[in-house]
Amino acid sequence: MRLKEKACVVTGAGSGIGAETARLFAAEGAFVTVADIDGAAAERVARAIGERAMATTVDVARSDEVEAMLARTLEARGRIDVLVNNAGYGIAGTVVDTREEDWNRLMAVNVNGVYLGCRHVIPIMRRQGGGVIVNTASTVAQIGIPNRAAYVASKGAVAALTRAMALDHVGDGIRVNCVAPGTIWSPYFERMLETSPDAASMKQGLEARQPMNRMGRPEEIARAILYLACDDGSFCTGSTLTADGGWTAG
Repeated sequence: MRLKEKACVVTGAGSGIGAETARLFAAEGAFVTVADIDGAAAERVARAIGERAMATTVDVARSDEVEAMLARTLEARGRIDVLVNNAGYGIAGTVVDTREEDWNRLMAVNVNGVYLGCRHVIPIMRRQGGGVIVNTASTVAQIGIPNRAAYVASKGAVAALTRAMALDHVGDGIRVNCVAPGTIWSPYFERMLETSPDAASMKQGLEARQPMNRMGRPEEIARAILYLACDDGSFCTGSTLTADGGWTAG
């Protein structure tokens, strides 16, 4: 019960890493706001968790919706102890191939979404005497990969912003960290394989990125997030916890 009676908010919690994080937090005693742009997916996850979860629909790129998500949690629980900024997505393309509107939308979700969540939750955490923020970055914040320019740039920004906020708010009793997953099996990659003309080769290539020769599982990243969110990670702030099957070691 490492999060007993803690009020937690997880964005992008309708599937993948976010859903597993919400489930694990509830199992560890937390009350969880399951937030996702897909409201039906958020509802399914919350119903499966039970009375310790409530669902909310949010576009993290919209300041008013982020503020409303946090206000709803605050009204229900009286405080917000943990915010997990997990919502995000990737697109293919070099900077030349990537249309401006696609670049701007991805940055609005992956980077502005983290900024907005933190901008609105930090005053709440400051008033209550502290809290924890965990952002989902990526291994690609440390190493580049081809044909993913916008995604790599966005995750680099998340990692850098995490370090800046950790220093700005350590005096407020707020810890800010991020996880850096490698290639994790998720609905995103399921869709990629479904549309690939050679799914077997693509899957093999994704697995071969990691010296462990497999993709990670969402629950493995959820456990990394839990470590940073609970008192086990009490001496961590401004840290990046990498869970990538050895990818960055090579």
